[in-house]
Amino acid sequence: MSPFSLTRTLPPDATAAALRADVQQGLARQPKELPPRWFYDARGSELFEEITRLAVYYPTGAEREILQARATGIADVTRARTLVELGSGSSEKTRLLIDALTARGGPLHYVPVDVSESALTGAGKALLADHPGLTVDALVADFSTAPALPATPGPHLIAFLGGTLGNLVPGERAGFLRMVRSLLGDEDALLLGTDLVKDPATLVAAYDDAQGVTAAFNRNVLAVLNRELDADFAPDDFDHVAVWDAEREWIEMRLRARSAVTAKIPALDMTVDFAAGEELRTEVSAKFREAGVREELAAAGLALRYWWTDPCGRFALSLASPA
Repeated sequence: MSPFSLTRTLPPDATAAALRADVQQGLARQPKELPPRWFYDARGSELFEEITRLAVYYPTGAEREILQARATGIADVTRARTLVELGSGSSEKTRLLIDALTARGGPLHYVPVDVSESALTGAGKALLADHPGLTVDALVADFSTAPALPATPGPHLIAFLGGTLGNLVPGERAGFLRMVRSLLGDEDALLLGTDLVKDPATLVAAYDDAQGVTAAFNRNVLAVLNRELDADFAPDDFDHVAVWDAEREWIEMRLRARSAVTAKIPALDMTVDFAAGEELRTEVSAKFREAGVREELAAAGLALRYWWTDPCGRFALSLASPA
């Protein structure tokens, strides 16, 4: 049996169809919005990697600090023989978990789930080069719906890292956590990364760096629409905006039209008008408190067992199991 397998559960045109639906619906709304998943084409992924290396962007480094300190304990508590990662991307931080789980002895299966086949292949082969005893069962799937996971030995640890839960609004989060609960057996667990509420200046700086990298990342979504839908957006017609919503306790990233803009999207037979100053919301990034995470997990049938933060209390990893 090969140590690397890749299963595609998405139809070949699923990504294109989802983009068309999101653009058609989101740009017809008032206010206009797009989900953040369309940031991550090849260029967007490069820009995000650059963001994670910025001093003001603390979440990636803070989560890594927690994993470095707690991975061995997580491995001991969960005894996982299969690690499932939803939205795995480059699997970079996951190496710390894989190192800890393989150090316990015995075979380990890693099931990365992502929409990008190239990311899954690259990350899987790189991991196998460093972990010859690892088995990688990559799954090309949309993690927002219950993926058909391969049959692998338990206990299972499902990891959802990076604070990506915060990109979902409350109703979406509730549905997502219920879906994750449906994937867990009695001996399985969920490892969840959440960014924490902190002073607004720190939060806004993390999403509006002085170097303009996040601005380029935000505007790149317009380049995606131009390429994939033959649209004619001029990214420089829009300013990057990051706003802290104190009531909802989330950051919103927006693109604000510098002047009146009309964009054509021929693939959808659609014309989109922006008034001067009108904004397109491109991301919500919710921040959390321990009590809120506990309540949201409980509503999905999960019990919070462990709560860890980095030394500065900026980010948290929580370990939950079926209640």
